Amino acid sequence: MPIYDYQCSSCGHKAEVMRKVSAAAVEVCPECGKEAFAKQVSAPSFQLTGSGWYATDFKGGSSAKKPEAAAENNATPAACGTGCACH
Repeated sequence: MPIYDYQCSSCGHKAEVMRKVSAAAVEVCPECGKEAFAKQVSAPSFQLTGSGWYATDFKGGSSAKKPEAAAENNATPAACGTGCACH
């Protein structure tokens, strides 16, 4: 869900607002109550929720290889001769 930066042109209040893309824009400032609360141009930010690919495949943050794959890359085959290109 996207997080938007808003700022009131009347009182200067700033806030981050989490809204669906399809939701109507927030126009009333929560601080002063005037209809001067506008979305600002900023770097995109969003929050991933639910039990999809992020929670199951990516959330761990580790890009380390599996132990079996690391062992395979370091193993020297017994049938290698000099000048081979396998290691």
